[in-house]
Amino acid sequence: MNYQIELRHLHYFKVLAEELHFRKAADRLFISQPGLSRQIKQMESIYKTTLFERTKRTVQLTEAGKYLLHEVELLFSQLSNIQTQIEKIAEGKITSLKLGFIGSAVQTILPKLLASLKQKQPLIDITLNELSNEMQLEMLGRNELDFGFVRVDGTPPHIKSLPILTEHFALVIPKNHPLKSKPNLQLTDFKDEPFILFSKAYSISYYDLVMSIFRDHDFVPHVTLRTVNALSIFNLVSQGLGVAIVPSSLKNGYSTDVDFIELEQIRQRTTLTLIWNRENRNPGISALLEEVKHLLEDN
Repeated sequence: MNYQIELRHLHYFKVLAEELHFRKAADRLFISQPGLSRQIKQMESIYKTTLFERTKRTVQLTEAGKYLLHEVELLFSQLSNIQTQIEKIAEGKITSLKLGFIGSAVQTILPKLLASLKQKQPLIDITLNELSNEMQLEMLGRNELDFGFVRVDGTPPHIKSLPILTEHFALVIPKNHPLKSKPNLQLTDFKDEPFILFSKAYSISYYDLVMSIFRDHDFVPHVTLRTVNALSIFNLVSQGLGVAIVPSSLKNGYSTDVDFIELEQIRQRTTLTLIWNRENRNPGISALLEEVKHLLEDN
């Protein structure tokens, strides 16, 4: 490791990599443009490689620059986490945990987990963020989250996972739907209906799983609306704008004017999974994992 590099160099580099414009980056850093250029050239001399390709019109990262940006983002994220942990310790707290979740986690394990953890570890601060599956994975990779509750098919090597709940799907229809009273309702009875689904932004693998349900029933759904929020889906269905397919656990905890038809007979199942970064050194990681495992054993 070359110890000539200082944090200020990396900070200057990060801002320039974000702006890709020397004047704008210099303005953000409150230094002169020539001063910024000298700092970047000094870095390139220390690393013995070019970090930015410069022309009269453009500034672009080289492959080495892209690699360095990724590492610098991780470094500054870790420094931010260190500051947060030190502040919590100074306040008499054990640590701070940042949890990401999707809506169905609130209807299953999350409330029990938070209540139990707070009872046993009252000095842990917990921050909750409702986020899409993909965003949780991204933020875990940057150590901007400590845990995530997701529905995904597989995770990157640096992400560890623990299955929480595997469940079937349910069809969501308006309370006054004309097919409601039909005996032995099947999904194919709704093949001409507009469908409201979780979008690919919620999770690509989850979206593909739901679409496989339609393929098994030999029809392509007419998807008119997509969202990443369960309550939005239920409200849209209640207004007669379509029907939906959701994880069965989402029927709990919402007061909406819809009915649920269980799709227990189909082969597809969806799993709510707890994920975390194996490289995360937050001291609260083990405490939450221990509590999750206790809850799963009790169930």
